[in-house]
Amino acid sequence: MSTHPQIAEDLALYALGSLAAEEQVAVREHLEECAACRRELEELHGAMALLALSVAGSAPPRRARARLLASIAREPRLKVVEGKRSWWMPLSWAAIAAVALLAAFGWRQNAALKQQLADLRVQSGQQLDQLQRARAVVETLTATDAMRVTLVAAKTPPQPQGKAFYMRDRGSLVFMASNLPVPPPQKAYELWLIPAQGAPIPAGVFKPDSRGSALVINPPLPAETQAKAFAITVEPEAGSSTPTMPILMLGSGE
Repeated sequence: MSTHPQIAEDLALYALGSLAAEEQVAVREHLEECAACRRELEELHGAMALLALSVAGSAPPRRARARLLASIAREPRLKVVEGKRSWWMPLSWAAIAAVALLAAFGWRQNAALKQQLADLRVQSGQQLDQLQRARAVVETLTATDAMRVTLVAAKTPPQPQGKAFYMRDRGSLVFMASNLPVPPPQKAYELWLIPAQGAPIPAGVFKPDSRGSALVINPPLPAETQAKAFAITVEPEAGSSTPTMPILMLGSGE
């Protein structure tokens, strides 16, 4: 008849299903009488379940893995009794089961990390492409040697024009003007954002170049301001806090 120490040593193999049929019967009979071994078996089952579930998780529970491996390591390394199984056969299956769980976890973790790295590379490439396109647009708009062409009706003298690109959520504004006459001495043009409610907001003072072209990029503006229209007036070179009449150019959203 198996003793308590022998049964206790067999619990890990019993939990893994590695015992022979007659040995399993002996363990079950002992478990009916021994509360301590029942508790130990429950803890082993819990540790094995957590270790198995951790294959799909982010990290295996160290305590569960350590407990299962420690229980396997406690198995006898010598032949116990004549006619009884050798220690290496069930221990091999126990070790294979534990190593299989750990190997599966490692494989899944490696595959997940490779997928994350691939996703990050794709996102990085897309962001770099968008950045390069945006940089090309800005360089084209701001280059001093860029050719600026205004198309008008045939045989009609070029008229002053302005184009505003405004993004309310970012507070970003790009304004381009063409065919502007030179302002009077000590004067300049000033751009105004006309909000849906409230007074006009200064949006940049500028002077056109020799070709009548001008560019205003991202002047300081209040965040989340809803624009109803944009206007241009002639002001002192330092700018004004309120528009000076008359308004020379005016345009609303398209």
